[in-house]
Amino acid sequence: MSIIEVRHLKTLTALRETGSLVEAAERVHLTQSALSHQLKDLEEKLGCPLFIRKTKPVRFTSAGLRLLQLADDVLLSFRSAQRDIQRFAEGESGRLHIAIECHSCYEWLMPTIDHFREHWPDVELDLSTAFGFMPLPALARGDLDLVVTSDPQDIPNIEYIPLFQYESQVALSRHHALAKKEFLNPEDFAKETLITYPVETERLDIFKHFLTPADVSPAKIRHSELTLMMMQLVASGRGVCCLPNWALTEYTNRQYVITKSLGEEGVWCKLYLAIRKDQRENAYMEDLISTASKTCFKNLKGILAPEL
Repeated sequence: MSIIEVRHLKTLTALRETGSLVEAAERVHLTQSALSHQLKDLEEKLGCPLFIRKTKPVRFTSAGLRLLQLADDVLLSFRSAQRDIQRFAEGESGRLHIAIECHSCYEWLMPTIDHFREHWPDVELDLSTAFGFMPLPALARGDLDLVVTSDPQDIPNIEYIPLFQYESQVALSRHHALAKKEFLNPEDFAKETLITYPVETERLDIFKHFLTPADVSPAKIRHSELTLMMMQLVASGRGVCCLPNWALTEYTNRQYVITKSLGEEGVWCKLYLAIRKDQRENAYMEDLISTASKTCFKNLKGILAPEL
């Protein structure tokens, strides 16, 4: 354990500012006897005096002046940290590290972040994709503060706030052999190359809700991190892909691709904001959640409210 403690630094600072043991004791809420004992104990442990007794105002030794220099640095940092923590508690400042599980989220997430930066400039904001790691355990550990996901998991202290429902649709070339079908069945994928983001298949809607329950696998899986590249591959007949309906709107409007539902009724999923429960009442987190919900329904087509 360090010989020098914060209380010692506060005592020496009070002694310098007041010039006497009596007034310094009052400043740090100690009796004069307790303060004298504290200083004598510190001097014995350090092996040298810190100030010259019976001087008024108090004169410090070289060792005492060095500790006062340390006190000025350390106590300033302490006060700064206390102010920051108070601001954190009041919701004016903090950290918001976000991970998203698909690039298609950018269409609504970026306007949300623009609004957030404007209203919460003192919150440290960081955004990353979750392709290379498991984001929800990272959220539980505190490495992240929010995860955009359609794959909720039962993890203690994690709360999932539903944003909206969307339909997972398949994008096909306009000249694809399946283009004339009203909707697709699981067996239609047995001879297809399925283009996906580079994540585990169990985290993808088409596998979780459509192919895996039917015990069907595509002939080949090809990965791409970019939605635009996926659309180019699909349009050129090199495979098919499955994305949220809102993410495909731009490409269907331009007639790059056509879309089909998975099954007669379609596969509908929910998108969630995952946060730690102890962050739920945080002011800037509440604002982000509210803004995200409004922005989604303003910018995206084909989505529904979280509850049918």
